[in-house]
Amino acid sequence: MASKGEQWLEGARRLDESALAAIYDSLSPELYNYACRLVGDTETAEDIVSETFFRFLRALGAGGGPKDHLRAYLYRITHNLAADHHRRRDEPLENPDPEVQRSPSAENPDDIVEHSLAQAQAREVLWRLTHEQRQVIMLKFFQGLSNEEIAAVLEKPVGAVKSLQHRGLKSMRRILENDFAFSEGSP
Repeated sequence: MASKGEQWLEGARRLDESALAAIYDSLSPELYNYACRLVGDTETAEDIVSETFFRFLRALGAGGGPKDHLRAYLYRITHNLAADHHRRRDEPLENPDPEVQRSPSAENPDDIVEHSLAQAQAREVLWRLTHEQRQVIMLKFFQGLSNEEIAAVLEKPVGAVKSLQHRGLKSMRRILENDFAFSEGSP
C-alpha cells in the first residue's frame, strides 16, 4: 500500500487538483516556517513558499518533478530560493531573527518569559554550531524531516547527515554544559 505522500505525488503527476491541494495544505505551513528561519522575514518567506509551489507545478507540467521524496524535493526548492535571496543581498543564509520564531500561546506572563529565555538560549547554542550542523539540526528537530529527506535536501549522503547530526548534538551538549550549567544551589 502506498503512503499518503506517494499517493499525493502520483496524483500530482496527473495534475489532480485534490492531490495538489492536499500537498499544499499539508506542506506549505512547514515550508513557511523553514523559510522564515532561513530569511528572517515573513513576507519574503511567503514569497518563497509561493515560488516553491509555482516551480513544483511548472516542473510537473513539463513532465518533471520529483520521482520520490516529495517533501525533500519541496524543501530543496525552498532552501535554494532562500539561498538565492541571501546571495542577492550578500547576507548569510540563516537569520536568527527572534521576531519570526513561534511564540507561546499561553497568556501567562511567566510562561511567555520562560519560553522567550529558552528560545534565546537555544538560538545562541544553534548559532555556535557549524553551518552544516545547524542545517541538519534545524531540518531534523524543527522541521521533522527524516535523515533520508535531509540528505536529499542538502544533497549529501545519509551517512554524512547522521555524522553531522551526531557531532552537532555533541557540540550542543558541550556548549550547554560549559556555558549554561547551573550551580548546585541555583533554582
